[in-house]
Amino acid sequence: MDILSIVLIAIGLSIDDFAISISNGIVTTQHRKKSAIIIASFFAGFQMLMPTIGYFVGFRLSEVQMGIDYWIAFGLLVFIGAKMIYDSTKKQVVHEATLKLHSLLTISIVTSIDALMVGLSFAFIQTEILLPVLLIGLVTFLLSFVGFFFGCGLGRIFGNRIKVVGGFVLIVIGIRILIGAFI
Repeated sequence: MDILSIVLIAIGLSIDDFAISISNGIVTTQHRKKSAIIIASFFAGFQMLMPTIGYFVGFRLSEVQMGIDYWIAFGLLVFIGAKMIYDSTKKQVVHEATLKLHSLLTISIVTSIDALMVGLSFAFIQTEILLPVLLIGLVTFLLSFVGFFFGCGLGRIFGNRIKVVGGFVLIVIGIRILIGAFI
């Protein structure tokens, strides 16, 4: 597989992480650099881990989780998005939005499920896994990092109202994942 194809796959896999990073950037008011690095690292790490697992485990894993993963991803993203929208209606309290480990793990897993399938496809077409995994990780890290700071800018400009947009973005991603399961 050529490098351009791998980079395009990496961009496709990291679009959800980019959008979620924007949402996180919107609500983060302090320690932005540290938060951006942590979020981008989690997203990149899972986008690298999942295709590796898919590559080595093979087709069996896809049969076990097929049909369930999309519903789980949909439910989690819609819940998180709806909570963001609900929180935007509350009076804004000046405190730091904290990065919780369980939230980062959940979102990282949800957004990297499709990477598991990509890893399976790499195994089926007998593509070496190292270069694709490294490129997927690099692209995801960069897009997530940039997306976070783009969200920070939006948060400063629009304040609490932009959380509604961030919430809708997560809901749309959840719906897209669910629709993708049936198309």
